[in-house]
Amino acid sequence: MKPLEAAFPVDSQLLMVLPRASASIRNPDVRLPILRSDANGYYLEMRVEADAQDESEFAVIRRVPLENLTEEELIELKTEYAKLDWAACVRKGVSNGLEKVHDRRIQRMFMALMTFLNPRQISIVLYLYKLAAQQQNGGTVTFRSNDLLESLGYTRTKDGGFASKLRSQLNRDLVTLHRTELVLAQSFKKMHQNRGAKVMIKSILRIKDYEVDTAPRDFDITKAADYTYELADSYTISLEFFDSSRNGDCVLFPNQFDITQRLGTNAKCDYKTKLLIYLASRMKWDSLTDGQFISVSKRYLFKNLDLLGSNSSRNNQILWRTVDELKADGYLLGAQELSGKSRISTIQFQIDSTKLKCK
Repeated sequence: MKPLEAAFPVDSQLLMVLPRASASIRNPDVRLPILRSDANGYYLEMRVEADAQDESEFAVIRRVPLENLTEEELIELKTEYAKLDWAACVRKGVSNGLEKVHDRRIQRMFMALMTFLNPRQISIVLYLYKLAAQQQNGGTVTFRSNDLLESLGYTRTKDGGFASKLRSQLNRDLVTLHRTELVLAQSFKKMHQNRGAKVMIKSILRIKDYEVDTAPRDFDITKAADYTYELADSYTISLEFFDSSRNGDCVLFPNQFDITQRLGTNAKCDYKTKLLIYLASRMKWDSLTDGQFISVSKRYLFKNLDLLGSNSSRNNQILWRTVDELKADGYLLGAQELSGKSRISTIQFQIDSTKLKCK
């Protein structure tokens, strides 16, 4: 038996939540963004409805608190909200559905909410869990922006930095992970038993501090995310899903976990990261058979990989190509389709526990 590779722990509660919290707008359980208010203020939020046939498909709300809105800003937000073309977002992509929304801040806010926890952002989160294991400061992590951009596989410019578009994207990703809240039942794993369960409100991370080497002192990460193309040089963040890790309830990922982004492709097409995270999540939702086998309905695989088009041949090709990529990377030892009594087929995956291990 191969020895376990050098690894870092990722919180099990986070992994169980990630596939659901990151559901794409094409997912049939995802609802139109709404503008809602309560005693604490206004929120822009999207609801992912529960799928009663699988407990891992629980209900969750992702929302952005709209703090300190003036009456004028609220009117502007409602005006721009009315221009959102939800059908175009689903059919043609988020950018197409936002073409008539001209306010940059509101457009970026919609974009962030509708593409929340895309594979690039999930890769960033895993990078931060790896740093947490190295820095040994609980869930608090400090990092240099250029180190993260380099780990993402981006090419430096002649002056040793990175293109402003990449820097801006990273700041927007971090601010999105900071200010987007997830609202879900505390005992989400047993929701069918606990209809009146307490509610948990958490962000993926919180930005505690940041430093700018040469920019003006009035640099503001939120304004940069909403309006400009700036990035702080270093950040200190706290990982909000960390309690399970402290108690040893986690999945171990290899230190060699690759977060390199494929140049020229959209983050949503990173099926390898989507499938790997979904399998890691199912390892916590289900019990592995013989310590290495896990079976998942093909229907839920397609749903969670965002393979929701009617071209079943294309969907199958992408799925099996992605399986081959995970086999080549050593995460899977094998995978086979099982035919059951129902028409819905199941795929059995054989996990290499030296690469991906439940604790």
